[in-house]
Amino acid sequence: MSGKNNLQITTVKSWSEHLELTRPYSISYRTIESVENLFVYLETANGLWGLGAGSPAEFVTGETIEAGKVALKDKLESLLLGKDIRLLTKHSRRLARKMPDTPAARAAADIALHDLFAKYLHLPLVDVLGKVHRFLPTSITIGIKPTIEETLEEADEYLGRGFRIIKLKIGKSVEQDIETTRKLHERVGKEMKIRVDANQGYSAADLRKYARETEQLQIELIEQPVKKEWVEEMLEVSEALRKKCAADECLQTPEHALSLAAPPQPFGIYNIKLMKCGGIFPARQIADIAALAGIELMWGCMDESLVSISAALHTALASPATKYLDLDGSLDLARDIASGGFILKDGLLSVSDEPGLGVRLEDGVLGE
Repeated sequence: MSGKNNLQITTVKSWSEHLELTRPYSISYRTIESVENLFVYLETANGLWGLGAGSPAEFVTGETIEAGKVALKDKLESLLLGKDIRLLTKHSRRLARKMPDTPAARAAADIALHDLFAKYLHLPLVDVLGKVHRFLPTSITIGIKPTIEETLEEADEYLGRGFRIIKLKIGKSVEQDIETTRKLHERVGKEMKIRVDANQGYSAADLRKYARETEQLQIELIEQPVKKEWVEEMLEVSEALRKKCAADECLQTPEHALSLAAPPQPFGIYNIKLMKCGGIFPARQIADIAALAGIELMWGCMDESLVSISAALHTALASPATKYLDLDGSLDLARDIASGGFILKDGLLSVSDEPGLGVRLEDGVLGE
């Protein structure tokens, strides 16, 4: 066959997978033991295929796994079947219009489209998007533990595995958080950077106290200290402290990014997650807003397949404002449906020279 028909999408599949975690963890308001991910597979008449994944986070975006499944089942074929893969931006815009309330489901479709488009060009996705970074270090997360000693033991493990940045979950008790952070710094502070994530657990007063009591520890950043509805509380702390704070739960869409960019800026860092914003296309809009506003970028994740982690990494490495990675969401999955994708060595993340995302489907995943 030849001609335009070769570039039309002839196969559209979506499904979900229940993925257990090898290491359940706790944050300020819940404990996570397993995750259900959505997957999208697209194929063209000439045999090119693209793969995407999504991990709904109801506690952040309000999207349930069932809502995501229904959205993909009801809308995906009408949006993409028979469509020319070269019209990538048009398809991404339509996904945003037609699936506004299910960002993780939309992300799965958007990622699959980008994977497919880059394969059509025979290039890694990062090169299609405009690579500016070869590699960057990622943090690895330690949840809220029953004891400080358990936190320290996990930090020792990650240091031994080559990681050089810890992201410590805090936010239940500021006094306990200060003590845990100090002990963690005593244990690994000479060899590892420490950043923290309060997951909306603090007030402005708590934030000031935590920052004051840990000032000598050179904490790299503080993620989402206050509730997403309380962004104005951030203006009660100094500009210097706000510069060290990252917007997460309160930053979901490009519209949020634009609002938060207006002075006086409540955050100096944006944490972009493809699952919050709906995929690579809107993530790049947020990244552009951040770059223009002088805001640094952190790229984060939920508990996700390496498929979507790879997509986030390709996008991060193509964004000039990127400074921080927190892309450890697939490392504790007991199983995945794909392999390849990102390359992790001594805590550094990079991508391969393979076309698209560089991921490979495991045998039997499509039931063939």
